[in-house]
Formats: sequence, C-alpha cells, structure tokens
Amino acid sequence: MIEIRSANHADVERVSRIWHMGWHEVHDGNVPDALVDARTRESFARRSADRVSDTVVAVVDGAVAGFVMVNDDEVDQVYVADNDRGTGIAAAVLTAGERRIAEQGYAAAWLAVVPSNARARRFYERQGWQDGGLFEHTAPGPTGPIAVVCHRYIRYLRQ
Repeated sequence: MIEIRSANHADVERVSRIWHMGWHEVHDGNVPDALVDARTRESFARRSADRVSDTVVAVVDGAVAGFVMVNDDEVDQVYVADNDRGTGIAAAVLTAGERRIAEQGYAAAWLAVVPSNARARRFYERQGWQDGGLFEHTAPGPTGPIAVVCHRYIRYLRQ
C-alpha cells in the first residue's frame, strides 16, 4: 500500500538519497559537466532540506519510496527509489504534484526532461503529458544558472 503525504524534515535524508542516485543515473553524460560537478551528495541534502514544504512523498512499509517537488506550475522533480520502480509510485506522486499545481489555480503544469531520458519521456506521455518541444532550461548551479537543453512537457489540468 502506498501512502501519499506532505514531506517533513524526517524525510530529508531519504529524499536526498533517492534524488542523488536517480539524478546521476539519468543525467551523468547527458547534461553539461558543470551541472554534474555541481550535483554532489551534499547539494542534494541541502536542496532536499530547503524544499520540504513543496515536496510530497510516497511511503511504502514506513519508508519513503519516491517523491515529487512542485515549484509554482512546474513539476520540478519526480524520483522513485530504484527497488520501488514499476510499482505505481511514480504515477501516484506525479498525480499528487499535478493536484498541488491545480489547487494553486494553474490551468496547466510543465516539466523538463533531458532528451536522453527516454524512460521518463515514455512515462510522462503515458500519463497524458504532451511534448512541447525543446527549450533551454536553466538549472540552478553554485555560481548561477546552467543551461540544459530539455524537452518541455505540458499537462493541461482539470479545474
């Protein structure tokens, strides 16, 4: 059974571990080296702690198994622990993120996916998201934004 709830500070360590491992799995070699270098274990721990209020977690058997982070109308992060993939957790947290965005009054949500992340792109398309094409995403870096070419996915929300 999957429990979906708002994150709390006790979840930060697990969220940062899932995020760090999942991010490097799909981004290493597929984004600028400056961004890979900036994404240290410590950076994920710090960013996870800073983002508690906009994070929703999926809990299975008492442990965080996945999460979504929302920033205004953007589904900013969606990650699932590697041993929990294929269990419906990604769809559950994505739906929770979409709900948060709709509750804030937005008619549409968006997210960015690097072109090489075919698994994520297929997943979002199965969930009803539309590929809006390539754009230059600015990822936060230690000394300023880092440009990353991404696909912008869009989902129109029911109000």
